[in-house]
Amino acid sequence: MRWKVVCAYDGSEFEGWQSQPGGRSVQDVIEARLGRIAGEPVRIHGSGRTDAGVHAKAQVFHFDLRWRHGAQRLLAALRVGIPPALQICSVRAVRPEFHARFDVIRKRYEYRIYLGNPDPFIRRFVWGLDRPEPMDFRAMNEAARHLRGRHDFAAFSALNGRDREDTVRRLDRFEFSRKGRNLRIVAEADGFLYKMVRTLVGALVAVGVGKATPERIRSMLEDGRRPPEVETAPAQGLCLTRVWYKVSR
Repeated sequence: MRWKVVCAYDGSEFEGWQSQPGGRSVQDVIEARLGRIAGEPVRIHGSGRTDAGVHAKAQVFHFDLRWRHGAQRLLAALRVGIPPALQICSVRAVRPEFHARFDVIRKRYEYRIYLGNPDPFIRRFVWGLDRPEPMDFRAMNEAARHLRGRHDFAAFSALNGRDREDTVRRLDRFEFSRKGRNLRIVAEADGFLYKMVRTLVGALVAVGVGKATPERIRSMLEDGRRPPEVETAPAQGLCLTRVWYKVSR
């Protein structure tokens, strides 16, 4: 049977999603647990990779396993012996052709910034920007508006020519909200390039602190080059919060 699983994790405890030689990725931990359940190696396939330090509230993966005891008992078995920083949220049987990566139609990431020096209880989940001067939120909104829509986001990726991936994406939602010292940035698209969300956030911050203008950010889409003033935001502020799939027929 094919099983679809949703999990959540504190990315600061792992070396990213994808399997690593040291065996401390999220994939390594889950596959080790599945291997003990099945008595043989079991390969899982995720909706996508998250880098070291990036978190997830709703990462999705699938695997094939002969299991006759139902989804709830498989959920209980998966939860035994895994680190506290990883939670298995749900398990359900799906059609044999379902694929956690190739059936994705939309993803949502959220990025959190704290304006100041974050306290120890949130520092692993935010980018702390300790600035004496206020940020230009109006200019940030203008820059975000330029970025929404279907564009070539080559300048906002870290591919560096290492593969021939198509760099055109449809960024349906890119906006931020502020509550006190907390900034929350939401990005939804039909897909994201390597480090694309973190670079989009870095572009907004560059505008907010006066290092770049909204027009300069728009020109990045046109010329495909990233200026040195636009940095990639730190990993710890980023979290995968939702994945949408094709509707089963």
